[in-house]
Amino acid sequence: MGFDVLSELPKLLWLVIGVAGFLAVFGVLLVAVDRGPRTRAEWWQAACFLGPAALLLLVGLVYPVVRTTVLSFMDGPGQAWVGLRNYVWMFTRPEILVVLRNTLLWVLVAPVLATATGLVYAVLVDRARYESLAKSLLFMPMAISFVGASIIWKFVYAHRPADSDQIGVLNQVWTMLGGEPRLWLLDQPLNTLLLIVILIWIQAGFAMVILSAAIKAIPTDIIEAARIDGVSPLQLFWRVTLPMIWPTVAVVLITISVQTLKVFDIVRTVTGGQFSTSVIANEMYNQAFRYGELGQGSALAVFLFVLVVPLVLIQIRSTRRTREAQ
Repeated sequence: MGFDVLSELPKLLWLVIGVAGFLAVFGVLLVAVDRGPRTRAEWWQAACFLGPAALLLLVGLVYPVVRTTVLSFMDGPGQAWVGLRNYVWMFTRPEILVVLRNTLLWVLVAPVLATATGLVYAVLVDRARYESLAKSLLFMPMAISFVGASIIWKFVYAHRPADSDQIGVLNQVWTMLGGEPRLWLLDQPLNTLLLIVILIWIQAGFAMVILSAAIKAIPTDIIEAARIDGVSPLQLFWRVTLPMIWPTVAVVLITISVQTLKVFDIVRTVTGGQFSTSVIANEMYNQAFRYGELGQGSALAVFLFVLVVPLVLIQIRSTRRTREAQ
């Protein structure tokens, strides 16, 4: 199928306008942050500069939120008012309940394990001989896009018949241990857990970098005093290190939780949401863009927004308290 530049020109034009608008907002915000207004004239100047940014936010953020909320109370084509029918559908259809269950499983498992793995990384490589090299290798998955990482792990989970050479690492190890090759991505609910492993692999490097910086910020005299008192390394971690970096651990947990709630790329790339692995973001895409059910897709989007907002507010409050404590 060819690509006609003339027919796609309006879309390209809007893309250019969007990029230009983003750059304009970014530049204005940099100016505002660099120097806040002090006099009346500076206030007017700031209003003139921030006015376009506020308008862009209104058009690009506020209006879509309001429009999506309105659509969530309408039918598939977005023409007739149906009230709460889309929300009732969300919590009564068995397949959507599976989607909600999967999302809950992601939120409960992925942030905790990713943060715990990153914390273990940070403690083990702290002040090690090749600390910089180790951190670079552990952080490397963060440099890969979610789609790229998903493709890598899709090969890890790949399956071939028993009489063929296994190209998937997991099946190769499994057959070496005496098992038969398995279709890992078809086993429920194991397939959802295997998808969660991909997010943990990516986000553990992020958690390690943030937590490693927090560990290094612990005053040396506190560590030395604890060692003089004869505490073991394990006691040092539980009684000194972890309590002192707990605010940072909380921030990392919340950040990864927000990322987990919005996960889409991994599920879409590896399974396409099939075999009972779909999550809210993926089902929202399916309903709105594949099935043409704008009302149901919008209801899922609103529900996802409601789940994300409290986490963002908690993160803002936690960051503010940390700054005030310093």
